[in-house]
Amino acid sequence: MTGERLYPVLTFPDLDEALDFYAALGFRTTYRQLRPYASGVVQRDDMAIHLSGVDGYDPAASLGSAIVVVPDAGALYASFAAGLRERYGRLPSAGVPRLLRPRRKQGTTTGFTVVDTGGNWLRFYGAADVADGETEEGDGAARTTGLARALEVAARQGDARGDDATALAVLDRALARHPDGAPEDRVRVLLYRAELLVRTGDPDAARAALDAATAVPLDAAQRAAVADDLAHGREVVGPA
Repeated sequence: MTGERLYPVLTFPDLDEALDFYAALGFRTTYRQLRPYASGVVQRDDMAIHLSGVDGYDPAASLGSAIVVVPDAGALYASFAAGLRERYGRLPSAGVPRLLRPRRKQGTTTGFTVVDTGGNWLRFYGAADVADGETEEGDGAARTTGLARALEVAARQGDARGDDATALAVLDRALARHPDGAPEDRVRVLLYRAELLVRTGDPDAARAALDAATAVPLDAAQRAAVADDLAHGREVVGPA
């Protein structure tokens, strides 16, 4: 078959809140109705998402999930992040809704995830990566070791499966096991640990992890390599 398209239908407790959230991501509402049931459609470029409003629906219990293939996942993430910062005054990185930054997950392709106001997980990948058979659901060849490998394993638990506690345990074991790991890898592990601690409701420990990351001695090249990671970590943890 050619020209066929499959559109997800995602469930939300509040249709208007969902439409507002997707507007912040750059989607426009192309359809909305309240009776006989609440529903709507949002669209951005070739992406169309159908929304269903259900009173009493619990986003924390959502099993909604979709894989979305786009031409440039990195550029789309940047656009989503800018829109959410403008809408919420910050980048939502914990709870519902949230945006999880692009991060490699256990040897697989780099992708990012949106958890919307209905608790639905939308996992975005670049078209070239999917054409190569890589998604976070695949096996992925082991390409890294030490702290870098631990970061990929933890990201698969925390960002792909939503198991933040297991992700934290992976990072803590790795930090103890690899005290002499590459400085830039140590920074990234500590920053992801800080992000996970924000998600699990421990802001003091998150601040300590951020401080530890910024205290790692780095040369100029190493500092440049982790500049974006540090900026993201400071935004997620927030001001002291």
